[in-house]
Amino acid sequence: MEKNQFDKNRRSFMKGASAAMLLSSFGTYGFELRNTAKPIRVGLIGTGWYGTSDLFKLIQVADVNVVALCDVDSKFLNDAAEQVAQRQKSGKKPKLYSDYRKMLEKKDLDIVLIGSPDHWHALQMIDAVKAGAHVYVQKPISVDVMEGEAMVAAARKYNKVVQVGTQRKSTPHLIDAKKQIVDSGLLGKIKHVEMCCYFHMRANGNPPLEPVPDFLDYEMWTGPAPLRPYDGLPHRRWWRTFMEYGNGITGDMCVHMYDTVRWMLDLGWPKKISATGGIYVQTEGKSNIADTQTAIFEHDDLNCVWQHRSWGTPADPEYPWSFKLYGEKGTLSGSTMQADFVPYDKDVEPIHFDVLYEKEEYPEDLVEKDNELNAAPATRRHMKDFLAAIENGSRPIADIEEGHISTASCILANLSMELGRPLVYDPKTRTVLDDPEATKKLQRDYRGPWEHPHPDTV
Repeated sequence: MEKNQFDKNRRSFMKGASAAMLLSSFGTYGFELRNTAKPIRVGLIGTGWYGTSDLFKLIQVADVNVVALCDVDSKFLNDAAEQVAQRQKSGKKPKLYSDYRKMLEKKDLDIVLIGSPDHWHALQMIDAVKAGAHVYVQKPISVDVMEGEAMVAAARKYNKVVQVGTQRKSTPHLIDAKKQIVDSGLLGKIKHVEMCCYFHMRANGNPPLEPVPDFLDYEMWTGPAPLRPYDGLPHRRWWRTFMEYGNGITGDMCVHMYDTVRWMLDLGWPKKISATGGIYVQTEGKSNIADTQTAIFEHDDLNCVWQHRSWGTPADPEYPWSFKLYGEKGTLSGSTMQADFVPYDKDVEPIHFDVLYEKEEYPEDLVEKDNELNAAPATRRHMKDFLAAIENGSRPIADIEEGHISTASCILANLSMELGRPLVYDPKTRTVLDDPEATKKLQRDYRGPWEHPHPDTV
């Protein structure tokens, strides 16, 4: 125990020194902070798995003071408070809230992290920038297209940096692959893209209804979404299996890969989106998200094709969740774990890229519950990019507008599947061209008393 405590103290000192060096490159905490003599004041909304994990990565790279945590589950909240007190330099427990609006009332937070379920992202991000904070929001940014439009409008109106948790853009081996393969022209003309997810990740089953436990405010957890009868804790995989709270596997997993492909190939909005699919195999249980889906995102002389199945075997076992860029001179496959360039010319050597782990530099990664070790280096770099954008008054690498394009495209794929026809979205008019029925579906109904945000009135 004594050695562990020594190592912990040494790591705390080294991280503090590293943070000081990092922030000294930004200036004297000058990025719109209210008190430049003190660390950055941070609040987190949603203290479950990824919200807390994101917060820990921020603590690792910057001199921050986590002063507020918010969650509707008091067990999550108290557990996170204990962990934060152990992790942050001050050793202090943050103030705890069950209603994020109360947390934002004081308007004293420099940064707000949002790790709540998807159906809460829009309202919480918009309210946070209105309260004067810069925001790091998890993907997908929204559950409907108009929420995303309102989020972009709010970020611009209040002049705040909003970074989206599409951290593949900050993944070291994918950055290298982009530079060495795509940007250098080794692929030649790239005229086709395939993206996929074959993880068996679709929660299902028929759990019975039960009383809501005292430690969960289920009414507030549901918020603007439809109120489902309570059939157990919604955390982690269960809420994602319902369209009431998200956009299925396409909204959860395609958004990462499509966003990565758009970044690598410098793609904007797709010209047309079409999709087919449904519940083909896993027909039992309560889940209402598609277990099978194919979507096509059409760009000029280039189709980006998405395929997911939550059953069966992957097309390529080495790349079960991935993208493949097909060029005239070869193929680049990429995932969170690796990347491979396979040239068409047999005289050209293949190139392999491995995931980067930072276990020795950040040994606390090894004891963090459910930590995605392969994603930790990317998230740390994503946080550094977020901080640099705040200091420089610039757009971060995963700016809210780019997150909106990737998210909205996946939402439109779901709408195309539902309606059975291709859709052409016009971001200037915020309509689906020549399709009033689809245009109406760009905005979901909110459950009262919550009001749906609009880009013209945020």
